[in-house]
Order: sequence, then C-alpha cells, then structure tokens
Amino acid sequence: MAGSKRPRSQAAAALGAELKEIREGRDVTTRELAVMLGRKPTDSGLISRWESGERVPKPDDVARVIEALDIEGDEAADLMASVNGARAGGRWVAFTLPERRQQLNAVLATERTATTVVHVAPLIIPGLLQTSDVIRSMMVEGGVPADEIDERVMVRIGRRELITRREPAQLNVLLGESAIRQVLGGPAVMAEQLRYLREMAELPNVEIRAVANSAGWTPALTGAFILLESETEQPVVSVELNGCGLLLQDLGDIEVHRRAAEAVRMKAMSPARTAKLIAEVIAELEEAK
Repeated sequence: MAGSKRPRSQAAAALGAELKEIREGRDVTTRELAVMLGRKPTDSGLISRWESGERVPKPDDVARVIEALDIEGDEAADLMASVNGARAGGRWVAFTLPERRQQLNAVLATERTATTVVHVAPLIIPGLLQTSDVIRSMMVEGGVPADEIDERVMVRIGRRELITRREPAQLNVLLGESAIRQVLGGPAVMAEQLRYLREMAELPNVEIRAVANSAGWTPALTGAFILLESETEQPVVSVELNGCGLLLQDLGDIEVHRRAAEAVRMKAMSPARTAKLIAEVIAELEEAK
C-alpha cells in the first residue's frame, strides 16, 4: 500500500530495544547521547529511530555508543553481534545459549504490537499461560541459578500483557494432550495450572484447542513453534531448540509454518471438548493428591 511504513525486521527491533535499555539504565537521554557521540542535540531523533528499529545503525555507530556509555565485556560483544546480524539480514537468525537474551528481546518486540499469535505446543503449556509455581518448578529442575529465578519468573509473567492489555492480541494455542497430562511441580501445582489454563481460555481473545494423543501424526510432532504476526513488524516464527533458538524471518518459512499450524488445527479438538479434557485431568490430579 502506498505510503505505508515498511515493517521492521526482528533483528533491528531487538538491537534497538537493547540500545534503549542500556542507555536508560545509565540515565542518559537521547539528546545527551547525541552530544556524547559528537553529534548535535537535535540528532536525538536519529538515536530514537535506532532504538525503535526503524533504522539500523552502522557498526561504527554502535562502537561509538559502546565507548560513550562505557559498555564492556559480554554486553559490548552482544551489541556488536546484534548490529552485524541486523545489517546482514537473511532468512533466519540463530541464537546460541549466551545470546538467548537477544532472541527474547526480538520476540518481545513483536509481542508488543502483535495482533495474532499462534502457539503450537505439543509437550508443555506455553510460558505466558503458565502459573508462577509451574514456571519456578521448571526453572529449578532445569538448573537455572537460584539468584536468577525470581527475575525470570517476573519476565515470563509480564508477557501475559500480550493477551490482557487494552488492545490484546488474538492467541490461538494448539496444545498437545501430553502437555495437559504432564505433571510439573506435583499434582497440586499442576491442578492449579490447569484451572488457570481453563480460566484463560474463557477470555474472548484466547482459543485453546487440544490435540488428542490418538489423533495420529501432525506437524506438531516435529516440534513447538510460535508464529507472531503484527501490522507494524515483519511476521516471525520463533523455534525453541535445546540450548539455542531460531527466529525464522523468510516469508516462505512463515507460510510453511502457517500451513503447519492449520494442519494441526484440523486435527485438534474443539475448545469445548478441550475444556472438558482439562476438567477430567484436573479431577484425576485431585484424586492423586
């Protein structure tokens, strides 16, 4: 459409969010940073465009920001990796374990403006629908350092704004029966989790459909993924892997995952039948206490 804004890339959005977080953490305004970079105070608009992801800075620009704000070590290395990735573009962006914060920033950037989110989750209830007790249990069992757990729990809970804000996204969850029956944190904790899941399913913008274990093969069996679509961002697919993650940005890949999600949906139960299954599992867990 003529005059429409070009969607931001996820890599640019993630880099911008990272730059803004660091600048604000040092209590520096965009005008002050412009002067620190040897520019005019009125060039603060350019810095704002970097931080919004509308424009990607050059590596030299980011190097100057690193020097001006006295950024060191891994944080500086992450910024340079982010700017190189944002300028390179490409079909997908891979994040290894030390770079997972970049992936999270990229996903959060799209979540803030997402209009539709499809989450295919064959084994575990999606994070933004998890209770704090389940989140904490998973992190403890997963070996997350004790001093990081509280912050990570709060970040995950904060992502619920996606479906509870004034103009919430439509969330469509295609949940494997195994995810509903998987007991995390013990029967009491899991029963509470399922009661919360049932409560969230009553929101007008949330649809939860379970895929029965007897449904046979579906694309969900190849792994979980999240498809995020927005009017202002490029669509993106987030794929969680063991120890790393992928952000797929190529439109061909996006379409493949759209079709995969629809194929899963075709074999899924209705929302009403899903609610009945959840109630049945809650009853089983109550008996197991």
